[in-house]
Amino acid sequence: MELTLLWTIALRELREALRNKWLAFYAVGFAALAYALSQASVASSGYSGLGGFGRTAASLINALLLFVPLLGLSVGAGALAGDRERGTLLYLLAQPVNRAEVFFGKAIGSGMAVTAALAVGFGLAALTLASASEGDAFTYLALAGYTVLLALASMGLGFIISALTRKGATAMGASLLLWLGLVFFGDIGLVGATLTLRPTPTVLLGMLLINPLQVFKLGAIYSLRATLDTLGAAGQFALYKFGDALPALLLGLLAGWIALSFGAAFALFSRRGDL
Repeated sequence: MELTLLWTIALRELREALRNKWLAFYAVGFAALAYALSQASVASSGYSGLGGFGRTAASLINALLLFVPLLGLSVGAGALAGDRERGTLLYLLAQPVNRAEVFFGKAIGSGMAVTAALAVGFGLAALTLASASEGDAFTYLALAGYTVLLALASMGLGFIISALTRKGATAMGASLLLWLGLVFFGDIGLVGATLTLRPTPTVLLGMLLINPLQVFKLGAIYSLRATLDTLGAAGQFALYKFGDALPALLLGLLAGWIALSFGAAFALFSRRGDL
């Protein structure tokens, strides 16, 4: 791959993504949500023993579990399918570039756009917390880092959908169904499997860690230096089994999801036609 061509395609994709009304909607919505949560948490911190940062972080984790996968899946699902439907993908591939440069250029550009959208929300929340002298900067950056990894993993799944579909509307519909499966049916299915199969702690932990959202939840709670008791037996067993190596394991799992999803998407993109 030629890096100059890769970067040129990435910048083109970044410009296209930033002009996307849905990405702008997500960015504004997340920024407003993060700012409102930080304001409310800081304002109420004087009425209880919990600090504003702890309240903000806990509220953000719950919001991020719903928002970030939807953002990543939506951007990824439209990256290839939208261009294929408009005919611009075929035109781009007719230029003196190879498929790897097109795919990874679009992936890098989309990733930069998603990261920028998240940075706006985290930046506003950080300004509010800094003005109130709340929280630890390293802990807050760790939460932001886990969030970016979750967004990229979700975007990789969206790229798989985009590589398999011909129309943008179909890709968006499939991404919404997958989002529902990951966010809602993932938890319900885990509870159902636990009640029905009565798995051992090791099997239960494995079932938990195959869902990138659950991996993010474990990592985010651990990064806040909070107890994993809130996640029940699985969280306690994870801390007991891996100890101080747990953060590295969780980061490795999220990185593995990113590599696996984008690798599968590239394989599909390389093997199928462009019409």
